[in-house]
Amino acid sequence: DVASSDFYNKTYPNAYDFEGAARDDDYMINMFDQWRQKYAIKSIEDGLNEENWDGWVKMQERFGDSVMLVGDDLFVTNTERFAKGIEMGAGNSILIKVNQIGTLTETLDAIAMARKAGYHYIISHRSGETEDDYIMDLAVAAGGGRIKTGGLARQQRGPGEPTRDERLTKYERGRTIE
Repeated sequence: DVASSDFYNKTYPNAYDFEGAARDDDYMINMFDQWRQKYAIKSIEDGLNEENWDGWVKMQERFGDSVMLVGDDLFVTNTERFAKGIEMGAGNSILIKVNQIGTLTETLDAIAMARKAGYHYIISHRSGETEDDYIMDLAVAAGGGRIKTGGLARQQRGPGEPTRDERLTKYERGRTIE
């Protein structure tokens, strides 16, 4: 999860404050490609800014289906934004967060759009999760084959940060379903 919107440089169009300089889309995409070749990266989440639609299209043209280009901030589980991305050819994957869009119906609509468009979809937790394990049931029921719950090797850093137990319950639920 690059979270590039966090270091997007609003002064220069489509530039990112990275490695002490303002870097453009081409720099970022080339860097991702080098990393992909060196480290066998299979997924890049939020590689470019959430409003940089043309950059996302350029990135998709460069990587095709060799890498999952996952729009979280780009699509925000919003079917209107997602429809725009599908039409433009921006990315090839969407992160699905129930409590990001608001209702289970809207979530299922986004999943249906992804299936129809041939996009990968990943059911995801949100920051500040609880020990509720329903997300694993949704991931299995949605049939996308992917879930993002975070790793187990993490210490709570502050209020609202997930603990190991908040994540472990999801993995345990997955094991129970299996």
